[in-house]
Order: sequence, then C-alpha cells, then structure tokens
Amino acid sequence: MEVGVGVVAGLVGPNGAGKTTTLRILAGLLKPDGGYAEVLGVRTDSPKFREVKRWVAYLPEEVSPYDNLTGRAFIEFVHGLYGRGDLKEAIEISGLGPRVDDKIKTYSKGMKRRLVLAALLTVGARALLLDEPTAGIDVVHAVEIRRLIREYVKTRGASVVYSSHNMLEVESVSQYVYFINRGVVIDSGPPEKLKEKYAAGNLEEAFVKAVGGLKHQET
Repeated sequence: MEVGVGVVAGLVGPNGAGKTTTLRILAGLLKPDGGYAEVLGVRTDSPKFREVKRWVAYLPEEVSPYDNLTGRAFIEFVHGLYGRGDLKEAIEISGLGPRVDDKIKTYSKGMKRRLVLAALLTVGARALLLDEPTAGIDVVHAVEIRRLIREYVKTRGASVVYSSHNMLEVESVSQYVYFINRGVVIDSGPPEKLKEKYAAGNLEEAFVKAVGGLKHQET
C-alpha cells in the first residue's frame, strides 16, 4: 500500500479484515508481524518516528475524551500536545456552539466524536489516520465532516487513510481505495476504475464481487 501527498485513500473490508490494525500500525501503536510501515518517509519502528508523530493525527474507532473536561479545555489539551492548533476553527468545526463549555460527560457519542475530530483537524497534521470518522454522527454533520476532510487535503497537501464500514461514504471521499479481506489487499484503484472493472454500480457492489471472485478461485 502507498498513499501519496494530497490523497485520501479508503480502506474497505468486512469486520476483522485488518483495517483498524493497519491504522494502528501506521500510528506507531502496533508493530507489524512482518514487513514494515513508513509514514512521512520514516519507518514506524524507528526511534526517529517519535519526532514524526507530532505530524500524525490518529482518530481511533472508539474515542474516550476526558469526561470532566469541557469541550474547549479538551481542544486546548490536544493542541497543547501538538504544540499548535486553531481553537476558534476547532470550535466551529465541532458544531458544538455554546455547549463547547459544557463538560464532556454530558455529550452524546456523536458530539464526542465531532469534538475529537475537530481538535485533530486543526493541529496541522500532514498525515491523518481516520477510523470510522463519522460513526455515531448525524447525516448533516457527517456530510460537513467529509467536506472538511476533502478541503483539508486540498489546502494542506496532507495524506489521509480513511476507514469506514460505509463503503458509499468511502467512495465519496477517497481518490484511491484498497479492498482488504483477511489481512490481505485483494484489489485497489480509483473508485471509478474499480466499479468499471467489476461492472458495479457502486463500491459496495464492486467489493462483494471482488470477494466473491476470490472465494471462487479458492474453491
């Protein structure tokens, strides 16, 4: 797998395919059993990666911001870890309005996710690793978040790895897609090319056909 500058690469696959594991390896949280991963030109198992991590933002599938902080304090905390950040922009992206000054323990799951994502989108990261970024978020805010991610990549030249169970969402935001099954990339390419290859109306249909063809070969 390779993700270039200014590219959103989508990871598509069923539960247990290896999407989250891939993101955790890229974030330097897991060591691969074999091979290696590089982010911003530095191997994730290298001591130098500690310096690179300040330019990497990782959104896990399950987020647990500190309940006793306010939303504003949490954003300031994240920005402090990176040594940079735009508080005003983060509050605007979060869509929390005056509730940004309420304690996080009063937030819904969707509000917490928007808060964490807003903090990460405003630290100037050059690599974004997003695991189910719109999970638990209402349709209106999900559309806005996808727009912000596309805009972020375009204006900052960042690289994004975007994982989601919603294949139609991945199709709408990604320039390149990897089909993953049982820890293996079974196919990859621009969404339109994959749909054309499998004579599919959308990415979901293309993936089902790709996996079906693989099973047929195995038998």
